[in-house]
Amino acid sequence: MEQRPLGRTGREVSVVGLGTWQLGADWGEVSEADAREVLEASAAEGVTFYDTADVYGDGRSEKVVGRFLADHAGEGFTVATKMGRRVDQQPENYTAENFRAWTDRSRSNLGVDTLDLVQLHCPPSATIEDDRTYDALDALVEDGTIAAYGVSVETVDQALAAIARPHLASVQIILNALRLKPLEQVLPAAQEAGVGIIARVPLASGLLSGKYDASTTFAADDHRSYNRDGSAFDVGETFSGVPYDVGLAAAADFAALVRDLPPGPDGTISSAQAAIAWIWQQPGVSTVIPGARNRGQAVSNAAAGRVPPLDGGFFTGVREIYDARVRALVHDRW
Repeated sequence: MEQRPLGRTGREVSVVGLGTWQLGADWGEVSEADAREVLEASAAEGVTFYDTADVYGDGRSEKVVGRFLADHAGEGFTVATKMGRRVDQQPENYTAENFRAWTDRSRSNLGVDTLDLVQLHCPPSATIEDDRTYDALDALVEDGTIAAYGVSVETVDQALAAIARPHLASVQIILNALRLKPLEQVLPAAQEAGVGIIARVPLASGLLSGKYDASTTFAADDHRSYNRDGSAFDVGETFSGVPYDVGLAAAADFAALVRDLPPGPDGTISSAQAAIAWIWQQPGVSTVIPGARNRGQAVSNAAAGRVPPLDGGFFTGVREIYDARVRALVHDRW
């Protein structure tokens, strides 16, 4: 799989990585054996970038990834974690003392002395704009606690504010066929600044897999049930903020585009694979981090990193679907 520089980290990572929120089992049951199988299958398929967070399963995800990492020492994997959601997302909680405590806990969970990349986990805009935030992060780099830092954001404005910081390595942002706004300013600004882009929620919480319909139900502990109104966290994280019925219609249009694609090296290209490939083939994207609950999903997602270049007609078609069905609902919100 193609490897690309991850911003100012000095590392190269696979264009398709692995997001490990599911492996924390906060929503939906995933056994540790299944979690380990997902990690191993991804590695076998060429994935070298793994994204976790200290709140995924209250550290369970980090610990599972850490045990995997220990068994693959020296194999060139990069693990990014996130911090800041163990407390209320209020600016006064983003202190140097808390940064130290959170990173120490993550180092213990992952079993490493130095964290490859630490990202603030969707902090308030005031925190992203505060000089003290970066002073504290720079201090952690200087003493070897972390090798590099980035920010996971909700909005384009937050991304642009972070990219302006001279030592920022990466920005993680929602980017998919139902959330095109980052293409306009964020990706060009990141390229110019040498900042990596980590694209999350690539399948719009599964909508773009083409596997859901109006009769699909989700478990009560699944955010696709309990966060549709944004009562638990930013509604943009669930179905990319698109109402479910609208998302289904857009996903059907997207699937029709995919059906016209020629086969790839792994055979017929699925809607999910095309959605992932569309993202990593955007200039400025470093890696895309779909999640997986089992080996089959992990293998299929990784195969999206081998999809041949999509043609201009496909990119135009995605834009037309967005403009017709989605833009008015999401473009000005995030």
